Amino acid sequence: MGFRKIKNFFFGRPLETAALHHQRLPKWKALAVFSSDALSSVAYATQEILIPLSLVSLTATSWSLPICFAISTLLIVVSSSYWQTIRSYPKGGGAYTVTKDNLGTLPGLVSGAALLIDYVLTVAVSAAAGVEAITSAVPFLYEHRVLLGCLAILIVMMINLRGVKESGNVFAIPTYLFIFSFLSLILTGFFKLEFGILQPKAPIFHEVYPEISLYLLLKAFASGCAALTGIEAISNGVPAFKRPESQNARITLLWMVIILGGFFIGATTLAHLLALVPASEETTISQLGRSVFGGGIPYFTLQASTALILFLAANTSFADFPRVCSILANDRFLPRQLASLGDRLVFSKGILVLGLVSMGLIVLFQGTTHHLIPLYAIGVFLSFTLSQSGMVRHHWVVREPKWRLSIVFSALGALTTFVVLIVISVTKFTGGAWVVLALIPMMVVWFRSTREHYRKVAVQLAIHEDVDLKKKVKHVVVLPISGIHKGTLDAIKYAKSIAKDVRVVYVELDEAATERLKSTWGRLNTGIELVVLQSPYRSVIQPILDYIRSVDQEDKDDMLTVVIPEFVTARWWHSIYHNQTAFLIRTALMFEPNKVVTSVRYHLSR
Repeated sequence: MGFRKIKNFFFGRPLETAALHHQRLPKWKALAVFSSDALSSVAYATQEILIPLSLVSLTATSWSLPICFAISTLLIVVSSSYWQTIRSYPKGGGAYTVTKDNLGTLPGLVSGAALLIDYVLTVAVSAAAGVEAITSAVPFLYEHRVLLGCLAILIVMMINLRGVKESGNVFAIPTYLFIFSFLSLILTGFFKLEFGILQPKAPIFHEVYPEISLYLLLKAFASGCAALTGIEAISNGVPAFKRPESQNARITLLWMVIILGGFFIGATTLAHLLALVPASEETTISQLGRSVFGGGIPYFTLQASTALILFLAANTSFADFPRVCSILANDRFLPRQLASLGDRLVFSKGILVLGLVSMGLIVLFQGTTHHLIPLYAIGVFLSFTLSQSGMVRHHWVVREPKWRLSIVFSALGALTTFVVLIVISVTKFTGGAWVVLALIPMMVVWFRSTREHYRKVAVQLAIHEDVDLKKKVKHVVVLPISGIHKGTLDAIKYAKSIAKDVRVVYVELDEAATERLKSTWGRLNTGIELVVLQSPYRSVIQPILDYIRSVDQEDKDDMLTVVIPEFVTARWWHSIYHNQTAFLIRTALMFEPNKVVTSVRYHLSR
């Protein structure tokens, strides 16, 4: 009872299935839930463009703005194609569903694996970037970044376990605070530049750009493409919107793209005009905030809201990762437990898996964003490419109104994201991208083996002939005891009620103790013979198992039941004072075919 109260306090009371439609989100809440990942990327995308350029020379950073415009163009293309996806899959397409339906199961599994990896990395990167925003303003916390990152993931995970509606309520305020703070940063920055309060150190466009290698330009472009992560989240979560779901989802997608594109271009332009250079212990956005606001409340509000949106960016993954897992589980490619809704009408098991794995990444990579980024965008661009390729075939087959225009957008999206995928794979391969490229086929093999397991289980459980349920089966009960007490007597009564052939066995470890037990047994007058098993090596479990197997060999048609008497302590920690023989016997018999194991429990009072 106490555990239930604690659970209800942290996660809320269980919700009825009928309340599911009340958990749907209006557009303004959905923007907070599904767009926090995409919006948060402006906090580090500009910095990721500048880092490889600044390693060559300060003048090379002048390429940041053309790269930003190229990425923004790509953003428009990709979001346009996902607009089509939402319209064609109003029940929630997502890359896995679209790819599997149109390109086949194997490409669908590749897309699903890429999505799941991307969502895990999104949580890890968001937490790490959020901690960096905090440590930029409060440097002495830098050495505690791993602990802070894990704590942030834990908090977001617990909020999501309370349900979609409640997470929307919690995350809406930080999301809109970030939008207001970042908009204030951009507007104030351009205002001060326009009226000479801030002096630009570089022109917006250069007549001559410094000559640098194509590889370096592509590397900077690939790093900046982190700004596109999270674009697909809304198409995955269409069923979470209020009716009409598809229309509301598309409007929310449009809001997200406008805000994301405006913030990304604005921040990169200001960083370029002020000639900011990335620093190891301060983010570019923090430098920009100090330059524009000069410290004080506006700066710290910016940093706090940036940290919050980065932490909450993980919420997009917590909303979509469990949903993709549930779809894969329904198709039997993942353990089917992941397909079940929890007490709060969310896929709680998927949420727990995501939280634990992403915390492991934070520990593994020491909470450093720059170390995680090379792994980051491959999964999302692979799923982009497969999804949009699937939409090309979908439009060609279904031929909805304006299908030719839809094919153009989807084909352009597939082509451009494929080019970006190749660029990212090549430029970041040695930096860690090879890990993701190796992990995706491994996950696909796991998916297929999971489905094969379920297929074999179904074949073995299927009934292919008539079964005579009226046929009587001889019943044999083996009842191992460690002594004679009230729990033992209850077990004997139960055993005699279900079978005539009951065999009580005792393992002898001490001759004197055995003689005392025989004497007590004789006085009970149970009518059952006591079988004493010898154990020269002082093992209790093995002689019992050997005896059970020997009984099983007597008649294969017998139903063999092992009745295990055990007492349950009043407090869970009292169990450490007692051996766990009953548990060990049950565990060992779990892998023995054609044997029924029954525990007869005697509950001790306080």
